Amino acid sequence: MATITPNTVPFTVPVVPPFIDALDLLAAILCISYMAWAYAIAPIRFKIVPLRRMGQSIMQMGHSTPHRQPDDFEDVPRPVVGIGNDYPSSFELAEHSHRRGQFLYAASGVVAVSTPEGAWVAPPERAVWIPAGTPHSVRMVGAVQTRSVLIDHTAGAMLAQTCRVVSVTPLLRQLLVAASQVPAEYDLDGRDGLVMALLVAEIAQAPVIPIVVPFPSHAALAQRCHRFLEKPQAGETIDQWSDALAMNRRRFTRLFRRETGMSFAEWRQQACLSAALPRLAAGDSITAIALDLGYDGPGNFSTMFKRVLGAPPSRYRP
Repeated sequence: MATITPNTVPFTVPVVPPFIDALDLLAAILCISYMAWAYAIAPIRFKIVPLRRMGQSIMQMGHSTPHRQPDDFEDVPRPVVGIGNDYPSSFELAEHSHRRGQFLYAASGVVAVSTPEGAWVAPPERAVWIPAGTPHSVRMVGAVQTRSVLIDHTAGAMLAQTCRVVSVTPLLRQLLVAASQVPAEYDLDGRDGLVMALLVAEIAQAPVIPIVVPFPSHAALAQRCHRFLEKPQAGETIDQWSDALAMNRRRFTRLFRRETGMSFAEWRQQACLSAALPRLAAGDSITAIALDLGYDGPGNFSTMFKRVLGAPPSRYRP
């Protein structure tokens, strides 16, 4: 049963039960069609509130965005739970965390994950592993279909304790799709339990992809890094950064490596890649991206891209 509220005067649209005969069914369809037509031409605002427990979705003026929230499954008595969601372009999930680890895969589009420690971008055929308890926000680039799994500590003991981007093999991709269709309280000893066990084993051995932009804890350096991420430029130098931070070159390079675990050149390259991947997925030209990032042309950019990710940038365009 769904409640329709035109301004303040409610009435209900009956849901047709499956056991009525053909004439009753036809009458019900005509009745509902008439009411839908009447409301389509009526000069009033209304909202349809479906009585659903999961997702607490709200449909207003014919638009619906129901989501299965991970928090809805925190207490499900299963070690692994699959979730599938569809998000519109540029949708953002504010910073949050889960008691379970989350393996986040975008079947279409690109997901960008940010934590206090860094940023990770997962283009097609890649996924982000987010350990339990990690505060993170997520930005969708393009229309995104996610297929993710929540894994508790008993099943995910062998998984990494830090965020990372990993490659999604064809087998892992199919397991993620299958997991999103498995009931939350599946039979642990049946087919669904086997799917989930194999899924965790595949995640554990998935190859790590070097796409990460770690954030320093040093306040002044962190501010400079965040400013750079807003407009990455491949031509910026150590001397420019050390001068801006009033440090000599030696002190700056030591501080940068200690804070990020990378050399300045490595970090700058990762920042450029993280900026390029969402634009490639959005269909921007390789030449425009290369020039905006400060490369002399698409050739230098493509060479760097393929060296780091093992494929040319054209592989990541729609």
